[in-house]
Amino acid sequence: EVQLQASGGGLVQAGGSLNVSCTASGFDYDSYGIGWYRQAPGKEREGVTCIENISNHISSAVYEDSVKGRFTISRGNAKNTFYLQMNNLKPEDTAVYYCAAECTFVAGIFEYEHWGQGTLVTVSS
Repeated sequence: EVQLQASGGGLVQAGGSLNVSCTASGFDYDSYGIGWYRQAPGKEREGVTCIENISNHISSAVYEDSVKGRFTISRGNAKNTFYLQMNNLKPEDTAVYYCAAECTFVAGIFEYEHWGQGTLVTVSS
């Protein structure tokens, strides 16, 4: 069974940074895309980032425009772990962040197949 658990959220001042983590199990970590999405209070789910394998087996990440240049997704040294480094946080980044498996970015749309409990990131002004 696919399980994903995000952690590391918290309260941070605007301009600050956070690194949220994901621990995953039950899927082919090396073969399927991984990513993050978020949901702000009263708003619909928004894709944040997705990292996919390309034909030469090198992973390539894509980002939602509002976070590009500020957020970075990475795989951990340990298997079944990955991260979202968030820099220069803004109040509009406030949301529950979810890590996800089987992530794809097709025709300009992020899609996620599996997810678990999210972690709340609150950015104060």
